[in-house]
Amino acid sequence: MMTNTARPPGPSSNAELIYWICQLSGWGAYTLMEILGAVTVDHITWANAIVTFVLLNATGMGLTHWLRSFMRRHCWNTLGIRMLARRCLAASFALATPPALATSFTSIAALHYPASDLENLPAPFGLDLALLITILLNLVNWALIFGIWLAIYFTTVGLRQRKDAALRQSELARALQQAELRLLKTQLNPHFLFNALNTVRSLIAEDPPRAQRAVTRLANTLRYTLGAGQNDLVSLSRELEIVADYLEIEKMRFEARLTIESEVAADAGNAQIPVMLLQTVVENAIKHGIAELPAGGVLRICAVLESGVLVLTVENPRPPASSPPTREGTGLRNAEERMRLLFDARASLELDLSQPALATTRIRIPQTP
Repeated sequence: MMTNTARPPGPSSNAELIYWICQLSGWGAYTLMEILGAVTVDHITWANAIVTFVLLNATGMGLTHWLRSFMRRHCWNTLGIRMLARRCLAASFALATPPALATSFTSIAALHYPASDLENLPAPFGLDLALLITILLNLVNWALIFGIWLAIYFTTVGLRQRKDAALRQSELARALQQAELRLLKTQLNPHFLFNALNTVRSLIAEDPPRAQRAVTRLANTLRYTLGAGQNDLVSLSRELEIVADYLEIEKMRFEARLTIESEVAADAGNAQIPVMLLQTVVENAIKHGIAELPAGGVLRICAVLESGVLVLTVENPRPPASSPPTREGTGLRNAEERMRLLFDARASLELDLSQPALATTRIRIPQTP
């Protein structure tokens, strides 16, 4: 079926099946109630009433199905509430006319208007007035039935459209999130590669053998970086491996100026973190901290699980601040944005510069859904 922007796509096979189940169940239940009512009336041949009720209500079901197709073709679901209400009222009486006339001229008319009641009508109208009243009341009765059907139908359609809209919004938000994550990764990888190549370049002139070992370490980090685009999360133990390769390269450059301390709880290794997160924080600590100090310093990494939350802490010395401390570099902003996309407000990244000579990065990542 061809669709346009105003017309919603055709129903899925499941939706169509549910529609027919509701149609058959609703009209079947209404037919059964009328049949049970006819059986209790002495002057009605209930066998004939059963046939009449089944045929009339089957006609009603056919009319509502035709009306559904008509409404879908003319996009009634896009109308305003007032215009829709007017059209539904008109459609209810229009569809009610054939079954109302049929009901008025069959034996089941006596269910609602017995002959004893007709005899009491005033002259000179007599039975003609009774017939007119019968037709009008049957018309109102059938219009009410079709009106209830339309109310149920558009309520169901509205709920389904709202659900579909929420699903599309969720899919759009997820697609946007994935696009933002990919963009952030494309910004992250060249940033890391540039710093690592600078480290290797400085070693080539000073110590070629060590530069070769540094290239091997760099190859490991590049392999990890290229594979990082496949996943958003990685285990802390895997991230620590790449951080160790990176720190080995930096150790070759800084030598005694860089001291590394690591304290990782045994149960924290399987915790999931955004890929390249710890690498980014460690790189930021060296670039804006230890590299700026002639004497270097100690880089300390701690990880512990607290009530289902991974708490990562990276501490490093930094030069005394000559102005009020501010967040440095794009790496941490990148990491913080990726955490927001992946965990919303449940995760946090805080750079504590309250101490004049110490920078502390604290990361909290939930490990439960």
